Order: sequence, then C-alpha cells, then structure tokens
Amino acid sequence: MSEIHVFKQRAMATEFEVRIADEEKNYAASTAQAAFALTDELENKLSRFRANSEISEIAQLAVGEKLRLTEPVFACLTLAKKMEVATRGAFSITAVARQTQSIKPLWSLDNFHICGDAGKLEFDLGAIGKGFALDRMAEVLREWSCEKFLLIAGGSSILAGEIPAGTAGWSCGLGEDNSPQRFWLKNGSLSGSGLAVKGKHIFDPRTGEPAKRQNRAWALCDTAAESDALSTACMVLDEAEITKAIADESRWLVILEEAGALRFIGTRALPNFA
Repeated sequence: MSEIHVFKQRAMATEFEVRIADEEKNYAASTAQAAFALTDELENKLSRFRANSEISEIAQLAVGEKLRLTEPVFACLTLAKKMEVATRGAFSITAVARQTQSIKPLWSLDNFHICGDAGKLEFDLGAIGKGFALDRMAEVLREWSCEKFLLIAGGSSILAGEIPAGTAGWSCGLGEDNSPQRFWLKNGSLSGSGLAVKGKHIFDPRTGEPAKRQNRAWALCDTAAESDALSTACMVLDEAEITKAIADESRWLVILEEAGALRFIGTRALPNFA
C-alpha cells in the first residue's frame, strides 16, 4: 500500500491541503512547506483585501494609467483574460465591480503592464486565484521531484499529479464529503461551484444578476486555474452556451448536476468512476 503524507495550512480564506505519495516523510514535509510559502507570497500579491497587494494598487489606477506587474500577477491576469474570452464573458474578475459601477471596467495587458481602459479596476480573483495557487504549488512539488501529489483548496478545487503506486488514481468525489459519486483523477484538475455553502455569491458578469443555476457545476481541465474559472462560468451559462464555450477545448469537460443525476458536456474522455 502506498504511503501518503498529508499537510494542511490556511491561506486565501480557506484550507489548503498537500498530499504527497511515495516519498520520505521529512522530505515530503519540507516540500509541502515550500509550496505553502509560495501560496502565502501569492496571497500577498493577489488579495483585494490587502492594502499593499498589487490587486489593490490596480484598483487605484485612473483611466489611461499603467502599472508594472510582477510575473505571478501578470500570469494570473493573463489567464483570467483568456478565460473571460473563452466563456464569452460569463467568467470575469470584474463581476463584483458590476455591483458598484454602471459600466464594465475594461483593461489591457502588455509586456508585464496593465492599463486601465475604462472604469475602476476592482478585481476579485476569488474564482481563479486559488486554482492559480494550486498550479504554482504543483510546479514547486515537481521542482522538488515530488511527482505523486494531490493538492486541494477548500474542497472545491483539486489538482492531481502522478498517482500513488498500486492505485488507479487519486479518489475524488462530486458533491458533499464521502459522496458515493467518485472517480480516479490523474494529471488534471477538478473544480466545483454551487450556492449551497455561500448562498448567492456568484454573479453573472454580463448582467450583474445572481447566478440562475441552482444545482452544482464541475469542470475538469488540465490546470486548476482553468477548472476554477470554468466551473464558475457554468453557474451562469445554460447548456447551449456551455457547449459553445468549450467547443474548441478538447481538454475541458463540464459536469452538471440535474435532479441528482450527472450530465457530461464536452469531448474530453470521461473519468473512471469508482
């Protein structure tokens, strides 16, 4: 039986968990601490609740002003822009800003700079930041030659690397803890969005209205940043819109909960259920 070492730490208003398999315990602990340290650095840069973060600095930009960004922030915002385009605006880090502004904030990126093109750039990275942190944590683990890992952020974002010896994969559930609907995850990310825990906290960036989907949505992608953003977008998209959004992405799979049953949308190979 493969030995799995588990480490936990709070960050970004949730609990992050690192599971490392088939490594010496002390080395695994040092690796996990290096990954957690990186997460703390990212939170200092990406949190809108920290006065000295780059996201807070961005919010102070006047229209036409530019700000030079550090590499992690530029990379995260680049991914956010990509996901906004891919989902036809159903995902946007300016969704919260629509609650305080009559116009949609507009912004552009170029050569590690961000420019405010319209409105106040009130960014909320809650729907992509944790996933981005998991992706960067995975890079740290691989640099430390810990290839067999499972990373979890708040239970709603999961990123798997290689699998433990003698197993079919990392066992992941859809829904509540101990859900019977489980599958084996390897080298991919699963994220889920819903209203059961936080209530009506997801808004349609295109209209400013609360999400209409009442049941949960999951996204299976290569990276956690993608799956986080896509699962959030699927809370405001109908099935036809979801199909269009992922039509050109063979590595994306959307799973919708409907009357207790699961509906799969996408061409990615279906996960192996336990």
